Amino acid sequence: MTRFIAYNGDADGLCALQQLRLAEPGPVTLITGVKRDIKLLDRVKAGNGDEVTVLDISLDSNRAGLMGLLECGARLRYFDHHHAGEIPSSRYLKAYIDPAADVCTSILVDRYLQGRFRRWAVVAAFGDNLPAVGAALGQAAGLDAPRLAVLEELGVCLNYNAYGDSIADLHFDPALLAEQILPYADPLEFAQFSPAYARLSGGYAEDMSKARRLSPLRETAATHVVLLPDEPWARRAIGVLANELIRSLGNKALAILSPNARGGYTVSVRVPAQSKTGADDFCRRFDTGGGRKTAGGINQLPKSDVDSFCTSFDACYA
Repeated sequence: MTRFIAYNGDADGLCALQQLRLAEPGPVTLITGVKRDIKLLDRVKAGNGDEVTVLDISLDSNRAGLMGLLECGARLRYFDHHHAGEIPSSRYLKAYIDPAADVCTSILVDRYLQGRFRRWAVVAAFGDNLPAVGAALGQAAGLDAPRLAVLEELGVCLNYNAYGDSIADLHFDPALLAEQILPYADPLEFAQFSPAYARLSGGYAEDMSKARRLSPLRETAATHVVLLPDEPWARRAIGVLANELIRSLGNKALAILSPNARGGYTVSVRVPAQSKTGADDFCRRFDTGGGRKTAGGINQLPKSDVDSFCTSFDACYA
């Protein structure tokens, strides 16, 4: 029997993975990639009797891969907070899925493990742009303000590392970063002692100093659109920049367009929690779009569609 874990390479996926690896030590094959690499189950070569755990990738986007694994007799656990669509009924599948706006995958794993490694769930909440949730969870766990500030910065940096058009854009391959994290049951110790985190934190500060100087491509009373330059630092900064801007824009919806290697744009969308149309619903209007209520994305927007995208974005959130 072989154990596989397929996980999103962002903060939420990494922290969910860390909790489970601490609780369930032993050999495991990791399947991951950049944040936009979400169809991970197509890469899982599991068979009858193997165990597959899935973390922080949409079931709806992985339906074909999931069904293939179930047909092979693999046993699956599925933890996620994105739009799932219809969940297959199978004795081989246990789904822990909750798309609520105040939940991330690491919180679902925290519930599953009854809070055994809660500090990693706090890191994930901060990294997944749920600062109020992270603060409340941390305070309930007895963390004071200085320690919460360390976990917040760690979450943001872990999330920042996952953004790029390819692994080459990132400071760390998420599979290698997971191995750097594994020895630390306490994320505060990882933040204090890990050379990997020191490198990541320095890269984050340098990239974000550039990103914060960008001007919008288009701005209306209801929307804010930013076009990034075609540079690795900009592709790395897109997620954190999106989270920072949406907190500063009040009731405006935000879209950030980043040139990609396929000749189009990768799009990150953030919308206020009270928006009638969720970011996931808007992004699914496009062939490669998806996400959750307040944060969504489009993997491939052709350059010829930028104007129509902006018009549709304005109309949706006006």
